[in-house]
Amino acid sequence: MRPCALVTGASRGIGRAVALTLAQEGWDICVNFLERSDAAEETAQRVRALGRRALVCQADVASETAVSAMVRRANEALGPVELLVNNAGISHQGLFQDTDAALWDRILAVNLTGARNAVRAVLPHMLSEKRGCIVNISSIWGLRGASCEVAYACSKAALIGLTRSLALELAPSGIRVNCVAPGCIETDMVRVLGAETRAMLVEETPLGRLGTPEDIAQAVAFLTSEKASFLTGQVLTADGGFIG
Repeated sequence: MRPCALVTGASRGIGRAVALTLAQEGWDICVNFLERSDAAEETAQRVRALGRRALVCQADVASETAVSAMVRRANEALGPVELLVNNAGISHQGLFQDTDAALWDRILAVNLTGARNAVRAVLPHMLSEKRGCIVNISSIWGLRGASCEVAYACSKAALIGLTRSLALELAPSGIRVNCVAPGCIETDMVRVLGAETRAMLVEETPLGRLGTPEDIAQAVAFLTSEKASFLTGQVLTADGGFIG
């Protein structure tokens, strides 16, 4: 029986697609969520329908205590976490000068410190076994920057730095760390922009469409597979050619 994968922010969108794709690959899934317990339960039910075990865990990834407790539950219920997908994230659109300290801190706490908390919680087992895989979900805005989303772009750029640095530090222990940088994906985060903006994003994407959560899930699945066994510290940009 394979150990479990922990997917943060797995109640919907990219996180749900990742959880279901990994379940199809044979992983049991710890489904993390913050607020949408109903959606998280739906993800778990769909994982079980694929013949894998699922555990639903509410935890604010910004809280190290909450994340540590979640990983302990996952270890006890499903087995040791040997695959971590740091997907949980929040965004905000607004001018930099209108982004107050509390909002700035919250975005960094979830998007960056949340990944740090999860890695620290799963790392002891990975180090002891000298194996494991971590995939962080960044964004093309972390590579290019984003007007009116400065805090979000900063957090996603920092996540790329975390990926590359951890990859170097953990490689001698057989632990791979990679990153997926999605482009414009058909999720709630993009739908709130409105039809006009979404149409503009489609026009700016060379492949002529928005990505789907499943597109990103397949990229994650590749990085976690044996086909990518010699890849670590990489940023896989999945954006339909948006930033070239």
